Amino acid sequence: MIDTHCHLDACEVPVADLVARARQANVTRLLAIGMNPDSCRHALAAADEHKEVYVSVGRHPHETQDIEPEALDEIEALASHPKVRAIGEAGLDYKRDYSPPQDQQLAFELQIELALRLHLPLVVHTREADRDTLTMLDRYAGHGLPIVIHCFSLTGWVDECIDRGYYCSFAGNLTYPQADELHKAAQLIPDELLLVETDAPFLSPQDFRGKPNEPAFVRSTAAFLAELRGQSYEQLEQVVQSNAGWIFRW
Repeated sequence: MIDTHCHLDACEVPVADLVARARQANVTRLLAIGMNPDSCRHALAAADEHKEVYVSVGRHPHETQDIEPEALDEIEALASHPKVRAIGEAGLDYKRDYSPPQDQQLAFELQIELALRLHLPLVVHTREADRDTLTMLDRYAGHGLPIVIHCFSLTGWVDECIDRGYYCSFAGNLTYPQADELHKAAQLIPDELLLVETDAPFLSPQDFRGKPNEPAFVRSTAAFLAELRGQSYEQLEQVVQSNAGWIFRW
């Protein structure tokens, strides 16, 4: 299994222990996500140390207050590392006022353009900004940019995401008993657009509620997703391995 989205710098457990436990759980690759230059550098250090770890570098929407275009120069420089396989997480988050919407939109646009320029997929964060997120991505339709909707929540826009060919990555909140709309969405996504993640240390799956999430726990979310879709775990594992391998080129 693959964990396509985790924040190793935010986990209290040492990276070496997280990777070892993931390896024991047969989680073969982790995509460590950068949210700002410091967390990007942390992820790259982990990738240098552990063969299972790859990296996505970017600016989270909460990290975009008063951003200037030059702020992306450092992200672009970090993206030259050979284990960087995506840009992001980038996007829009209107739930909290950590960054003004106009700053988030500028950073999102700059990162879309960076991903296109570097021929890397884009990892997208969207929260209570569904329409604006899709509208901004639509401006770049037809450029062949692979889009991963991280911690999929666009339950009212499932058909639009499928039509656009966006990869839909499901996290531990899929396993929560009250997540009916997510359950329905996960059943609609075609195999070729399906991914799973932890978003560790956040969103621990139901089996581990009350504990910090970690990459090894992605198997719990994957098992729930497979049962929800009427697939065997082994079938889902092959689907995720294939999709992640194509997107992130490992």
